[in-house]
Amino acid sequence: MEQKKVVMDADGIDRSLTRIAYEILEKNKGTDELCLVGIRTGGVFLAERLKKKLTKIEGVDLPIGILDITLYRDDLRLTNKKPLLGKTDIPFSLDNRKVVLVDDVLFTGRTIRAAMDALIDFGRPKLIQLAVLIDRGHRELPIRADFVGRNLPSSLWESVVVKLMEKNGVDEVVIQDDNQ
Repeated sequence: MEQKKVVMDADGIDRSLTRIAYEILEKNKGTDELCLVGIRTGGVFLAERLKKKLTKIEGVDLPIGILDITLYRDDLRLTNKKPLLGKTDIPFSLDNRKVVLVDDVLFTGRTIRAAMDALIDFGRPKLIQLAVLIDRGHRELPIRADFVGRNLPSSLWESVVVKLMEKNGVDEVVIQDDNQ
């Protein structure tokens, strides 16, 4: 029987995203040349929420893109499963933009490495920053987030699951022990 513990509820997620939005504005001194790119799938929903918050604060409609990293993953050759491809949709130039890459959980860093490789195929950003709702540690690559909703130290046998209203019908972050 696996044990679950809710570590962040809907209000906590919303507060974290509000704080991240203000931190993005402060670090970038506003919204000039700024765009958001969400990593499929959880990062897309979080990027859309951040866009709404940034628009409400600044009154500016920021460009937002969707990035599928499936073909950039370094573990594709390790599995016999056929990868399920999602759509990448970046309807604007990344050249000389400040890109805020958005994802739900930062773990080993491999997803972010794949995302940066994919982004570079779409242009040459001025800079790439990373916003994540949860940083759970256990990095395998030298990657860190610029904006973090919550640091959540966890063991390797635990799973951190971000459930979002858009996909799961509830907003919460759950940590579960997969060894039970």
